[in-house]
Amino acid sequence: MWGGAVFYAQGRKKFLAGVLLGMAPDLLSFGVFHVTHRGWITLRLAGKISGPPALTLLPPYVFHAYNVTHSLFVWAVAFFLFWQLTKKPPWLFSAWLLHILCDIPTHSASYFPTPFLWPFPTPFVNGIPWSTPWFMAVNYASMFIVYCCLFLYFRGKIS
Repeated sequence: MWGGAVFYAQGRKKFLAGVLLGMAPDLLSFGVFHVTHRGWITLRLAGKISGPPALTLLPPYVFHAYNVTHSLFVWAVAFFLFWQLTKKPPWLFSAWLLHILCDIPTHSASYFPTPFLWPFPTPFVNGIPWSTPWFMAVNYASMFIVYCCLFLYFRGKIS
């Protein structure tokens, strides 16, 4: 959602593209798992299990996709490749970059630390997990305030 906030002022299409590109790193790694393991997500939504899936439950493709989608190196290659192909910088890719930069200090070293230098050795940061209640509350409150301010400032200007 932070990626969408960056492009909020540029209209609905760019806003939605920012949201999607900002979520893409997790959708491309964990999204496939959740679609193919509906029983797990059903139990979680029903409150029968809590927390993230155990590492042993996750198939190898999740780890590989996570490495690729959370790498600043891969992001830079994609950014400059698209720039060369389109002859203009793909600024929407900054939503993907923002996702990676936000994940570096917000993942613990014990569960999916952000491999931001992949495929090169990465010094993992033992950050504050998103699941930490006070941190989640601050994040959602901040997002609510930012979106309220954007809405009030640009009210009637977005097509």
